[in-house]
Amino acid sequence: MISTQAWADARRLWDYHQVGHTPRPCSVAIGLGSHDLGVADTAVDLYKQGMAPLLVFTGATSPTTQERMPRGEAVHYRERALELGVPSSAVLVEPNARNTGENIKFSRAVLEEAGVQVTSVLLISKPYEERRAYATACKLWPGIEFVSASTPMTFDEYVDSIQDAHLVIDMLVGALQRLLVYPEQGFMISQPVPDDVREAYERLCRQGFTSRLLATNP
Repeated sequence: MISTQAWADARRLWDYHQVGHTPRPCSVAIGLGSHDLGVADTAVDLYKQGMAPLLVFTGATSPTTQERMPRGEAVHYRERALELGVPSSAVLVEPNARNTGENIKFSRAVLEEAGVQVTSVLLISKPYEERRAYATACKLWPGIEFVSASTPMTFDEYVDSIQDAHLVIDMLVGALQRLLVYPEQGFMISQPVPDDVREAYERLCRQGFTSRLLATNP
């Protein structure tokens, strides 16, 4: 049973993880691989709105996607985009990345190899990964303007789509921990974390929403 306080704290983290950027036309859109095909759907929607002339899908497989996406996250994303009407000439695939940092570094390399001139990037991720993707990209690809985007949905809608509230809260907590500790390790730029967000995170940790935490003190 998840307490009323835990639900409120989870919503606070959810809101913080979304950076509130308004999508605008960029040189390219990069869809970060995951278990969520909604990332590909949103990338296609933005492509059709004229927000980017080219899509890059990045991602290998992970324990959570190996069965669902045996050919790799980026490959399945590409197949989804083609099903939805995007021409193959408008899609590049980066099939090797296994974390957010590699998503950015390897996508950059693919674009450089293809001779694509990039000044701005529309980053498309799961809703609770917007801030992490943005902070990572700013660190690893300086001089580029990044706009974060995800499927527009509420916390309750996302929980309903996953059908596992405890797991969703675990993921929100894990994403917040990385925003706290990764800047010191050089993996992303530092993001200001309001006191109420930190307090919500700490309460959720104490209540056991810890399955996605790194092996360090939360």
